[in-house]
Amino acid sequence: MDFEFTKEQRDIAKAAREFAEKEFTDRAEEFDRDETFDESIFKKAADLGFVGIFLDEEYGGPGFGMMEQCILHEEFAAVDLGIGVAVTSAAFGAEAIQMFGTEEQKRKYLPLVPTGEAIMGSAFTEPDAGSDLAAVSTSAVRDGDEWVLNGSKMFITNGTRADLLVCLVVTDPDNPKRHNRHSMVIVETDRPGFEANKLHGKLGIRASDTAEVALSDVRIPYSNLLGQEGSGFSVATSCFNLNRIGVAAQALGLMRACLAESLKYVKKRSVFGAPLSTYQATQMKLADMYTSIRAARSMVYEAAWRIDQGKTDHALVAATKAFCGQNAVRCADMALQLQGGYGYFADSKVSRIYRDAKITEIYEGTTEIEKMIVAKSVLA
Repeated sequence: MDFEFTKEQRDIAKAAREFAEKEFTDRAEEFDRDETFDESIFKKAADLGFVGIFLDEEYGGPGFGMMEQCILHEEFAAVDLGIGVAVTSAAFGAEAIQMFGTEEQKRKYLPLVPTGEAIMGSAFTEPDAGSDLAAVSTSAVRDGDEWVLNGSKMFITNGTRADLLVCLVVTDPDNPKRHNRHSMVIVETDRPGFEANKLHGKLGIRASDTAEVALSDVRIPYSNLLGQEGSGFSVATSCFNLNRIGVAAQALGLMRACLAESLKYVKKRSVFGAPLSTYQATQMKLADMYTSIRAARSMVYEAAWRIDQGKTDHALVAATKAFCGQNAVRCADMALQLQGGYGYFADSKVSRIYRDAKITEIYEGTTEIEKMIVAKSVLA
């Protein structure tokens, strides 16, 4: 078993790290404070090939696998998660089109993503349907050669930025099988009846756009159906395996940032006449962070490697997401505790990490949902 990255993967990590340090560092506090983002950073990222890196070459991407995607997520999150999400999530939903779309859909939409010509998003969650995805109630009723959409979506990443949303809708409400009632459709956000309102006041990742979406008699072509009618739930869950490992890699990047910020702080501070780094309580926290990072890295890249080999391990994916999210929060707590009052202020990087870390336990499947998946597998 080889635990070393290839030269190409090391080059991707180096390029991503250098880009993030150059473009994220000086703007992170501003974007966090003002809940804003500079789209020119996204355009630069697209020009450098950091957007939609999983897209096949025939659709304008480099065709990288899950390993390389995780490297990108990790390096960006180690500098600033909010900006990292704003950049990488621009391709959110493109993976569904690449896996389940018709050739016509792929050639129409996918080449727009890596160039930055179009921003995508996925609209699954609703005000009354989060973890219980089968409870989604937004309807799509066929009218001739069109679908008519009505309903609302909540907490949608890129809701006000996106040009395209991959949307989970009910097309067969009377189907006795609950998980066969839904379909996936592609919605262009410039269609009449589409409305998105930016949500303000998030705890963290405030550079990333999150919105509430309303669909009022939105008409889309029947050909915008993604996959087969009734396959929407399975399409969504297939995407979750990819996105959950991406989130786990983000959490890994946050853990790295926690350790880096802690080391910088404890090496320059003294308490009771001795360097803070010499105290056992300090060293225990540093050791715990290091251990969490090493364990998380092994889980993330094993799960990613298995996906790339076509051997997706659903339990490992879920366990990795849960473990990494919990430990990102734990490391952030230790890092802030080490800095005390200085870390508690909103303009400190460790304070921002502390707030950002919590989302890794929530989006793309809560920690509780991940553990239920793991337990079901173990019991089986």
